[in-house]
Amino acid sequence: MALEELCRTYWYPLYVYVRRQTPTREDAEDLTQAFFARFLEKNYLAGLNSERGRFRAFLLAALKHFLANEWDRANRQKRGGGVATVPLDWQNADTRYQIDPPDNLSPDKLYDRAWAVTVLERVLTRLRGESTAEGKAELFAQLKPFLMIGKSAIPYAQVAETMKLTEGAVRVAVHRLRGRYRELLRDEVRQTISDPAQVEEEMRALFSAFSE
Repeated sequence: MALEELCRTYWYPLYVYVRRQTPTREDAEDLTQAFFARFLEKNYLAGLNSERGRFRAFLLAALKHFLANEWDRANRQKRGGGVATVPLDWQNADTRYQIDPPDNLSPDKLYDRAWAVTVLERVLTRLRGESTAEGKAELFAQLKPFLMIGKSAIPYAQVAETMKLTEGAVRVAVHRLRGRYRELLRDEVRQTISDPAQVEEEMRALFSAFSE
């Protein structure tokens, strides 16, 4: 995945981190955009290697370093001030931030959770696209809620009746959907780490973000 695409994909967790620590939405937007402008301009990703680890952790460390300098800078350059910017969906960002369930998580934990949600959303979007292309959009809509629950909790008979399929066909469909979901999840995670051997460890870290 190209650097700018990674930024467009994973900007919201950084916005959440900054928003938790700034008094206004506008300040959070300015700081997040300024960070990405600096990140792309200086090609910070060149410093990421197998020893330094995961893009998720690397990006947050780079943001913290950037903020440490920016907090003391009275005349911060506003986004768009002659610096190339990354197109980000500010209109919906703060709405999403406000409707997220309230919690007492630290900015770091909130960042990890937002990152995990972003990864899972991308996987589901890809899975929905594949299902639609195969003419199985309705089946996907019926089975999507069961991707994250135990097999014993899936009402196979109910779905079978709704979709006018046999219960066995529904079981096979769920099995295949879950298998493809895991494949796409690994692929998404693989794109954010420098060492393929870290995929499983990073996946565990992502899911642990929901147990905090």
